[in-house]
Amino acid sequence: MTEVRLAPDHPAAVVGGELRLPKAPGVIRRFWARHPRLADGLIAGLYVVPTLLVWVVAASTQAQPPLWLTLAHVATIGAAGAALLFRRSRPRLLLAAGWLTCLVSAPSAALDAVPILFGLYALAVYRSTRSAWIGLAISVAVGTVSAYLSTWYRTAAELEPIGADSSGTAVGLVVFMLIATLIGVTVGNRRRYLDALIARAHDLARERDQQAQLAAATERARIAREMHDIVSHGLTVMITLAEGSAATAARDPDRAAEAMRHVADAGRDALGEMRRMLGVLTGPADAAADRSPQPDIAAIPGLVEGFREAGLPVRLTTSGPAITEPALQLTIYRLVQEGLTNALRHAHAARHVDVTVEQHDDVVSITVDDDATHSASGIIGAGRGLAGLRERVALYGGTLEAGPRAQGGWRLRATLRTGATLSEGIE
Repeated sequence: MTEVRLAPDHPAAVVGGELRLPKAPGVIRRFWARHPRLADGLIAGLYVVPTLLVWVVAASTQAQPPLWLTLAHVATIGAAGAALLFRRSRPRLLLAAGWLTCLVSAPSAALDAVPILFGLYALAVYRSTRSAWIGLAISVAVGTVSAYLSTWYRTAAELEPIGADSSGTAVGLVVFMLIATLIGVTVGNRRRYLDALIARAHDLARERDQQAQLAAATERARIAREMHDIVSHGLTVMITLAEGSAATAARDPDRAAEAMRHVADAGRDALGEMRRMLGVLTGPADAAADRSPQPDIAAIPGLVEGFREAGLPVRLTTSGPAITEPALQLTIYRLVQEGLTNALRHAHAARHVDVTVEQHDDVVSITVDDDATHSASGIIGAGRGLAGLRERVALYGGTLEAGPRAQGGWRLRATLRTGATLSEGIE
């Protein structure tokens, strides 16, 4: 496969690394594009040297204007040649020098309008079409005045007329100026159009990368929430059961052994969920990863039973029609899991922990209440659990409340809109 080479004035690598532009056609064009100063210097030299030679030859063969006017003409030729070196950055300066050169050269054998032609072209290419047409209008006026001034001067000085009359000379100048302007407008518009296309392509590549980064950040946040729920729930249950086993090992070895078996079961479950989440990250190559589906509402009774075995007196109440959306079921499951995990962590003395899942119209309410006094425990949390729950609830345009109840104990209550899409929830 042939490799596409890039144009000399465009980078080989851009945002994203995939926006590759073809090289400009022609070796000569690429060479001059790499050496703009050399090109401008050659143009200035090709103008100044032949013009001065023609003027010297004409001065030796026919009568010329006074010395001061001749010196002024030479000075304007030099100024126009110097302005040609800056035609890309200062096209207006070149056009002004061309006007002056044309007016000063009127008494000579021929009008010097070459700098005006270069100035009109440069103005159209490096500035704007509007500037080029304004420059053309002024140049036409300057050229016409110069043509009539040349005829008047040679008549007044009783010199032999050279070339066509004033009108013919003016028309010729206007035609050449118009041609130069049209060429410049065509080249300039094409150049600006290509620059706009390239800039747009860069913007699209940058937006693509930003969207990819946002998607990656969103996925990292989702995985972080899942991993927190898995690790927090599993370790909390294991720590609670292990502490209970240690406390009862001396007086009831059988009960302690049963508690430790529950610890092992909780660890296996947490390890299995972690393998499944890590399998998503490692991709299909990890064939040993568990590919079981995400937990749903049907898994909530088993979740509650696991907390009962850990010593938490949980009662589950559900009402309303069945919820079928998988993502919403996972969110409800994680809300119940986090609420019970916090209760197990901070409400050891709770006599009742009530879990209620209700659906009415397009709103689902999840409530986890306990009647214990919450105090600091040996298990320290970082607050990531509630933050993750708020992110989950916000995706469904819902609300989350967590705090003490008026009648004592703690309440975690979330409301979700079943008809809300992810984008609606974010907005």
